[in-house]
Amino acid sequence: MSAIRIVRGVYRNKAIQNQVFTLVSGFQTGAKGGYVTVENDGTFPNCPAAIRIKVDGISDIEYTSGEHVKENTVKFKPTVVAETDEQAMDRIRERFDILHEMTKACVSGDIRAMIVSGPPGVGKSYGVEQEIDKACLFDKLASKRLKAEVVKGSASPIGLYQTLYKYSDPNCVLVFDDCDSILLDDVALNLLKGALDSGKKRKISWLSDSRILRSEGIPDSFEFKGSVIFITNLKFDTMRSQKLRDHLDALQSRCHYLDLTLDTMRDKVLRIKQIAKDGVLFADYDFDECVQDEIIAFMDENKNRLREMSLRMALKIADLRKMSVLNWKRLAETTVMKPAGA
Repeated sequence: MSAIRIVRGVYRNKAIQNQVFTLVSGFQTGAKGGYVTVENDGTFPNCPAAIRIKVDGISDIEYTSGEHVKENTVKFKPTVVAETDEQAMDRIRERFDILHEMTKACVSGDIRAMIVSGPPGVGKSYGVEQEIDKACLFDKLASKRLKAEVVKGSASPIGLYQTLYKYSDPNCVLVFDDCDSILLDDVALNLLKGALDSGKKRKISWLSDSRILRSEGIPDSFEFKGSVIFITNLKFDTMRSQKLRDHLDALQSRCHYLDLTLDTMRDKVLRIKQIAKDGVLFADYDFDECVQDEIIAFMDENKNRLREMSLRMALKIADLRKMSVLNWKRLAETTVMKPAGA
């Protein structure tokens, strides 16, 4: 086992200087530059057991023990380990399996708050909504008030307060999907922080006089005992706005944060291949495997011209393939692709 000193490095926008860690794997170069993988010794709570620390080069690291150290001189050749398609799909699948398990834990109340980050159109909402539907099934059959709700789109601060109060009981679950506008409003953001807090008691307050709250019999403060899942397209670790990044860091420190790690076009293509391979993506189409492969290959070949790389796009192209066996590619070039040279 080797120990390594990070002379200069960065993890989640936090500077690291002259700090020693247990090495997991040596210097590597990825799409976003160099990094080393080390064990998280507790310095970064609520983070994975193994973390990647960004460094500019091998001059920013020093091996302090282990086989790499020889007469105080480090001779280390950087290696680039290419991730195969199968390995990438396993990584992506594992993340979505974790999302599924964490959602079930939120429904059962074992986990009270979670943030899910990933690009649009990769299916991050689908699995969550499936679990929410299961949780509400008996309530629907009995015509009872549902214990969970999926909120989509923008939410005003007072609307957010009302919704949190409505689902504040211990067995309730709130899912905010594509509600990133909450992060841009200081009042709404503070309400969300209160709901996501990991403390034993989460008190939510509305300190301004409100006729709307009075008319609905909603108190100006209450204890929130439900669970919250916040699904966002924003990648917290790469946010450039310092003000917003500070807020996002505060949210991360309060709850579980799951990054689906679909950071590249290749990852998105592989995610689509994965869903198609599982027989889910084109389940409503009478396509054989060859046709499905043809659609995926077309998307891969034209990934830089498609208006987006997503599961929705795959279904749009599938509609065109079903509509016209001979001309679907021409129709796709016209309707779902950017003009050549754009």
